[in-house]
Amino acid sequence: MVAPPVITLLTDFGLKDPYVAEMKGTILSICPEARIVDITHQVEKFNIRMGAYILASSIPHFPKGSIHVAVVDPGVGTERKAIIIKTLRSVLIGPDNGLLALSAMREGVKEVFAIENPRYIAKKLSKTFHGRDIFSRAAAYLAKGVPISDFGPRIDDFIKPEFSLPRYEDGKLMGEIVYIDDFGNAVTNITKKDFEKLGISVGSILSLQIKPKEFKIRLCNTYGEVPKGEKLTLFGSDDFFEISINQGNAAETLNLRVGDKVSVYPLT
Repeated sequence: MVAPPVITLLTDFGLKDPYVAEMKGTILSICPEARIVDITHQVEKFNIRMGAYILASSIPHFPKGSIHVAVVDPGVGTERKAIIIKTLRSVLIGPDNGLLALSAMREGVKEVFAIENPRYIAKKLSKTFHGRDIFSRAAAYLAKGVPISDFGPRIDDFIKPEFSLPRYEDGKLMGEIVYIDDFGNAVTNITKKDFEKLGISVGSILSLQIKPKEFKIRLCNTYGEVPKGEKLTLFGSDDFFEISINQGNAAETLNLRVGDKVSVYPLT
């Protein structure tokens, strides 16, 4: 028995307005057998970094072949492209504004297509609601078995903002804070794999710079490895490097913000 297709939704629409329901209704009208899963609709308005991080953290836990629709789209109705990215395990659909890049780079990109075929776009296309009229429809038609190449031309590139990939320069890992969780942990775009490539292991003492601040700080396995109120770093449950305080709020205490640049290198 073939499992029904999984389509996930991530937006900054909130839950008060009818927008999420309209997206779901559109999907089900085209592909009634779809299983729709809400990742979140509480992304901070227009916060592409936040949406990109939540998407990248969530999608590895869905079945291979799942279709993920993400809409944080301050440029809706402008010349920015609507795209479909096929990765090694998923399909990502959304605006070409960097929202999909972190997920795509982590999963590995196979091919990218622009959504331009009018057959799969709403005849009465809203200039302010591509989530309903383009992205949801593309997801539903893909779930029905329409080939990805039918949606429009293959493109060679898509927007990869600086936060989509950390860098290695002058012996330092360079990245940025992409998310502050409800505990005040500051999550960066640097991953456990990035540390492993450089041979940096848990237990190392790190020099951590978040301009103009610089800290000597330990890389831990768990929050409880340091006394209550002490700073630490570790890899969160989705293997992103984060700055924390045991039973405290690192973002408030250290005045950390999404977008802050981070550099780190081992002292021991």
